[in-house]
Amino acid sequence: MSAEADTRHESGQAPGLSEDTAAAPQGNPALLGLITFLPAGITLGLWFVGYLPTGTLGAGMVPLSGFCAGLFLMISAIWAARLGASPVAAIFGVFSAFWLSFAVLLIAITSNWWGLNGDATGQVRATYLLSFLIVFVLMTLITLRLPLLFTVGFVLVDVTFALAFIGVAASAAGLFPIAGITTFLFCAVFAYILADGMGQDLGAKALPLGNPIVH
Repeated sequence: MSAEADTRHESGQAPGLSEDTAAAPQGNPALLGLITFLPAGITLGLWFVGYLPTGTLGAGMVPLSGFCAGLFLMISAIWAARLGASPVAAIFGVFSAFWLSFAVLLIAITSNWWGLNGDATGQVRATYLLSFLIVFVLMTLITLRLPLLFTVGFVLVDVTFALAFIGVAASAAGLFPIAGITTFLFCAVFAYILADGMGQDLGAKALPLGNPIVH
């Protein structure tokens, strides 16, 4: 018996089957992550532009941010990690962390948890936004080897967080509608990337995503 056959036998692989044949289908975790990200992103943009009243923010955002985006982005991150796609897992993981923690923060603010009221609320929100802004900028810089459209989407996320942070920290409410526009823009970019991935899995040709900035 050859060494290859011994290896297959010891690993429990059926004789006569190649590794590719025996392997389970892998799938594409990005499709799940992107399509469940969009409803929460669109709702966030609608809130920024004033369509969703602040008084109903908790009821409007918590289900989408926590149970739609946060939960399924976590599943996508775990799925990607199991496939060995660590960068994809890290990207989906940090977005999952944002949406889940955002849901908890909204519940805390609207339910007066942990003494969050008055000036303390603004300071907490500003700190929260600044922390994620720094992480998202870092993510943008270290993923410049991805196709250009990914970088465009991440830069728009950075701009949105920067506008939201300044709006909260400086009480500049006029920046929120602009943040809403940039939110819709990055949702459009990620929807295009989703269409590309979904189309390729269904047999269509790849859509142009642009060349990476760093090769």
